[in-house]
Amino acid sequence: MPDSLTLVWSIFEIVWINILLSGDNAILIALACRGLPEERRRLGVVLGALGAVALRIAFTLVIVHLLGVECLRIFGGLLVVFIAIKLPFEQAGSKEIDAKRTLFGAVASIVVADAVMSLDNVFAIAAAAHGSMSLIVFGLALSAPLVMFGAGFLISLMERFPILVWGGAAILGWAGGELVAGDALWARNGLIAETQQGIVGAVGCAVVLLVVSATRYYKFSQSKETRDLG
Repeated sequence: MPDSLTLVWSIFEIVWINILLSGDNAILIALACRGLPEERRRLGVVLGALGAVALRIAFTLVIVHLLGVECLRIFGGLLVVFIAIKLPFEQAGSKEIDAKRTLFGAVASIVVADAVMSLDNVFAIAAAAHGSMSLIVFGLALSAPLVMFGAGFLISLMERFPILVWGGAAILGWAGGELVAGDALWARNGLIAETQQGIVGAVGCAVVLLVVSATRYYKFSQSKETRDLG
């Protein structure tokens, strides 16, 4: 793949992954600020979201640095694949947070909640960025306004078109597979060349889609059996 297409694809991965995995975070921002006076609510959303994005960038840069340690890319890649498998079964908006009455309280609540909830985002974005610090910062900065102001629309869109969530899970599976293949362990032992990482990414994508499909079929069969018995 030409360098320009690789860059565009990486940016697309980061933005789409961040949008998919930040639905609950965006809802939490709205919930934390709902107790503020109306004239300060927008300011609370913006400041809280900016603080959360800055903290997430810092976390992701640390993770990217740690992924240089042998075998950690394998662990991170498998974690991303697990996140991808779990994604289609999650219910957006299932978490709760208390409304805050002060601007500082709302902003602090948003930053803390986002830090606790963002481990999946951090690993997935680190995988999609392939170690590029500039891509991480750019991708997160680009997707932040979408997450801040379009949470409700994005969630309703994904509920209306579940294929978008499946597509996101497939992208995550691909990124996870490439992250596993990029570990220094394989290169040191001559097992996986850099040109073969895309193949492993495709395998990761296929594994995610197969497991999700099999799980959905099993759950459907179980519910059908329960209905028949009832």
